[in-house]
Amino acid sequence: MTPCPASTCDVSSSVADIVNDIRDKVDGDKRIVFVWGNFNVVHPGHLRLLNFASECADFLVVAVMDDSVPGVYIPHDLRMEGVRAISAVDYSFLLRVPPEDFIEKLMPDIVVKGKEHEQHFNPELAVIEAYGGKLLFSSGDVRFSSMDLLRRELSEIDLSDIRKPLDFPKRHGFDFKKLVDIVHQFSRLRIVVLGDLIVDEYITCDPLGMSQEDPTIVVTPLQHDLFIGGGGIVAAHAQGLGASVDYFGVVGNDPTAEFARKTLESFGVRANLIVDDSRPTTLKQRFRARGKTLLRVSHLRQHDIGQDLISTVMGRLLLILDKTDLLVFSDFNYGCLPQALVEEIIGHCQRLGVMMVADSQSSSQIGDVSRFQGMHLITPTEHEARLAVRDTGSGLAVLAASLQEKSKAGSVFITMGSEGVLIHSSDASISNITTDQLPALNSAPKDVSGAGDSLLICASMARAVGASLWESAYLGSIAAACQVGRVGNTPLSAREIVQELSS
Repeated sequence: MTPCPASTCDVSSSVADIVNDIRDKVDGDKRIVFVWGNFNVVHPGHLRLLNFASECADFLVVAVMDDSVPGVYIPHDLRMEGVRAISAVDYSFLLRVPPEDFIEKLMPDIVVKGKEHEQHFNPELAVIEAYGGKLLFSSGDVRFSSMDLLRRELSEIDLSDIRKPLDFPKRHGFDFKKLVDIVHQFSRLRIVVLGDLIVDEYITCDPLGMSQEDPTIVVTPLQHDLFIGGGGIVAAHAQGLGASVDYFGVVGNDPTAEFARKTLESFGVRANLIVDDSRPTTLKQRFRARGKTLLRVSHLRQHDIGQDLISTVMGRLLLILDKTDLLVFSDFNYGCLPQALVEEIIGHCQRLGVMMVADSQSSSQIGDVSRFQGMHLITPTEHEARLAVRDTGSGLAVLAASLQEKSKAGSVFITMGSEGVLIHSSDASISNITTDQLPALNSAPKDVSGAGDSLLICASMARAVGASLWESAYLGSIAAACQVGRVGNTPLSAREIVQELSS
C-alpha cells in the first residue's frame, strides 16, 4: 500500500461514528487491518509490528487505548501524536471500549497482535472467527524498524549539509536578500518544457547476503516508490518554484503513463502527454540497499517519434507559444525531440522572442547538446561538453568557450558533480570576469541523479526574470544542493530555496 498521513478521529467520537468514518475512507474492495495498543513511547518494536500489519492489507487502522487502561502512563494526546507520525498508519483513534467490542462493529479483515499473545487467551478471537476474519500474531521483522527512516530519506532535505560560499556573491556584487527577491519573481513566469518523460522507480531492499550457489547478491524488496523524472520533473520543479507550466512529452499506452499524467496534474503542471503506441513509457528502476544503488534496469525505446506525432506536438505548442516567457528543452535522447522538431520550435521561438534553454543528457545514451542552436543557456556535464566538441584534452575554460561558439549559446554551465559547476559567457560586458566556478554546495548528497535538472530550471527561471548570470548560477547551485539532499525526484519549492537562503 502507498503510505500516507494517518487520518485521526476526534477523541469524543462514538464507536459508530468511528466505524462509519473508516468505511467512508476505504474503497469497497480494500482490506482493513486493525491493531491496538498503549503506545506509551513509540519504539522500533512498534514500527516492526505496524509495518508488518500494513503489509497484510490495504488500510491500517490503529487504536490507542484510553488513559484508564492498566499500563498507560503517558497522556493519550502525546501517545496519539506518536502513532500519527508513523507513515504506515492510515487511520488512528482513541479507543474507550474493549477491543473486541470495536472489532465486532468494524469487522476488519485482519487483526494483528504481538507474537507474545499467541499462547494466551485472546477474547477477540471468537468475534473475529464469527464474521470470517483472521487473527495474526507477529512482532514484525527487524528490517521493518527502519522503514520510516527510509521513507523520510525520500522526502526530507538536511539543510545542515549545504554550505553557501560567500566569496562568489561578493565577487559578483550581490547578496542573499537580492536572491530571495529574484525567487519571489518566479511566480510571474509562464514556462513550456519539452522533453523525454521518465518514471523513476526506487525499490528499497534489505540485503540478505551472498547466494551460496553463485556469487550473486540476494536482497528482499521492502518498498516501491515511483517518481516523475526526465522532462517531467523539470516541469514539476518549475511549477513548484512558482511558475505556470505546460509540459510536452511522449508516453506509451500503459499504466506508467497514467501514473505520470495523474502525478503531473497533482503538481499543477498542464501535461500534454502524446501517446506513441510504438514504445512503452520510459521506466527506470533503481534497486537500493542501505543508501546505495545496487542495480539499475531501464525499460525504454530510443527511436525518434514520427512525423504525425511531430505535427501533433507543434499544433498544440503553437497555441501557447506567443504567451510563453521561457522554453526549456529537456533532452534525454530517447526520441521525443528529433532534430526536425527542435529546429522548427527554435525558428518559432526566435521569431516570437521567446527565451530558450537546453540540456541534453548523455550518460547511458549518446547525445549532442550543440544541436540546440542559439540557446540562452545550456548546462552539459563535462562529459557531454567534450562529446559535443569532440575534445578530450582541453582545459575546462577552453572547452566551455569551444562549446559556446559551436552551439551559439549565450552562456554555458559545465556541471562537474562533486567539483561543482563552471560558469562561462562570451559577453565581457556582463562583468570583467567571463568564466568562474562554484563548488558543489551539498557536502553529503544522498542522490545526485536530479542535480542537473534542478540547476537548469532554477538558473533559467532566474535569467528569465532578469537576474545576472552569476546570480542565476548561484540560485541554480542552491536548487541542486537542495535536490541532492534527498532520495528520488520530488519537486522543488520556492519556500525551500528561500529557507536555505535565509538560514
